[in-house]
Amino acid sequence: MKKHFVFVISLTLSFSAFAQKKEIKTATKEIAKGNYEKAGLALDAAEALLGSMDEKYKSQYYLQRSIYLLNSGEPDFNTVEKSIETLKMATAPAQAQGVKDQTQNLKAHLVNKGSSLLKTNDYKTSSDYFESAYKLSSNDTVYLFYAASTAVNAKMYDRSLAMYEELRSLGYTGIEKNYLATNVETQVEEMFGSKVLRDVSVKSKSHIKPKDEITKSKFPEIIKNIALIYVQNGNNEKALEAMAIARVEDPDNLDLLLTEANVYYTIGDNAKFKELLKVAIEKDPTNPELQYNLGVISAETDDFENSKKYFLRAIELKPDYVNAYINVSALILGQEESILDQMNNLGSSAADDRKYDELKAKRNQLYLDAIPYLESAFGIDPANFQAAKTLANIFSAVGNTDKYKEYKALADALEPQE
Repeated sequence: MKKHFVFVISLTLSFSAFAQKKEIKTATKEIAKGNYEKAGLALDAAEALLGSMDEKYKSQYYLQRSIYLLNSGEPDFNTVEKSIETLKMATAPAQAQGVKDQTQNLKAHLVNKGSSLLKTNDYKTSSDYFESAYKLSSNDTVYLFYAASTAVNAKMYDRSLAMYEELRSLGYTGIEKNYLATNVETQVEEMFGSKVLRDVSVKSKSHIKPKDEITKSKFPEIIKNIALIYVQNGNNEKALEAMAIARVEDPDNLDLLLTEANVYYTIGDNAKFKELLKVAIEKDPTNPELQYNLGVISAETDDFENSKKYFLRAIELKPDYVNAYINVSALILGQEESILDQMNNLGSSAADDRKYDELKAKRNQLYLDAIPYLESAFGIDPANFQAAKTLANIFSAVGNTDKYKEYKALADALEPQE
């Protein structure tokens, strides 16, 4: 009787092992064929036998279940995360290659989904996908950078700050080498995935002019965003501390200098902002944006003479700089207010009448001085309603009826509809 009992147990165990193997093989076969409905049924049957499986079959089950979760239908974020967690349980050496391949598939899915969500402005979910890709493959630090950037767009500042701080601690720069060559047929410069692919194309004569290009470091952008998030959170001290550390590490970096300047501007320290902009101009004297920004801050501090000088320099460096033309005209027309105050305070004496005429002529000259800048701005940007409207008002004031009618018609056509 005792021997018979042992025989029955052995027979049961053998049958269970056979069933395990059969269901997992069926699942593997059906997944390979793309028949996920049948694969799911086989995996469900195998799941009931997990308790008696050895590590080899358990790992095979978890691998196939992970593949099934990722590929059966359109998985949402939670399903993809479940696929990742399931894959982590496939630890047997026999499944190592399969786990490696599935990890690559999961990473590709996460990155592609994150990119597609970014295009639809779903920044929060996009950030989730990129962060998951980074956690899955921590050597691919660029995905953490994408997760942080999209979190900023989603206005999830605390989340993005933690990611940016991690990037800073890792010393991430994002510097890459790109391999370029010009397509002979289209004459368009194209980027290749590797040097080998580029060189093969050049050798086959489909491409010419090969060159390597080093991308710009993302480190200044990371520090900039760290600082601006601290400012957003009201922690100006932390923001300036972040900038100070970054400037010590890279004192000649113009982007970092400008970020520090912007932090001071954001917290209302216009004097320091102006001081740093002047340093920036010494480093990059042909940058029209720097000249323009110095013009703006000079105007805000009532330094109108220097403000105009900076705006004119910006125009010299960038002849189609519409806002610079507009701002020069605004500086000129801004002098009208004091003239009107003087005119309104005059009496009715003969001397006051003469003074009134002098002031009126001075005001008209302001109008005439502003016209070339406004016409230049409108010539560059013919959809600029404000420029057309101001020109119409000026020509009306100086008595140029034809020009008034011309710009009045243009302004009416461009006026925004409520």
